[in-house]
Amino acid sequence: QVQLVESGGRLVQAGGSLRLSCAASGRTFSNYDMGWFRQAPGKEREFVAAISWGGGRTYYTDSVKGRFTISRDNAKNTVYLQMNSLKPEDTAVYYCAAKIRGPSLILNEYDYWGQGTQVTVSS
Repeated sequence: QVQLVESGGRLVQAGGSLRLSCAASGRTFSNYDMGWFRQAPGKEREFVAAISWGGGRTYYTDSVKGRFTISRDNAKNTVYLQMNSLKPEDTAVYYCAAKIRGPSLILNEYDYWGQGTQVTVSS
């Protein structure tokens, strides 16, 4: 089992920045590939970014490329999502998730999920 706890979400103005954190506990964090997903009101949960277990491979959905950066610190059992140039359409609950055997853009391939952290971007 892996337990994931997200933090860092809050209300921010458009154009601002936030850094989300996801702290992991339980099994060896460095064994897991990690992803960030988000879910806006009335919409399905969608992929945002993913990172391989060692941090060497990263993936982003097109709408956040150039604005968001995923990273991880295996010594701290934490994955981050740095979000810059935020837009109102980035408003959502952001979730981190963990899986093995390679990072993925597919929600159903992740085995463990956090409870989410709310990000609200005002215009």
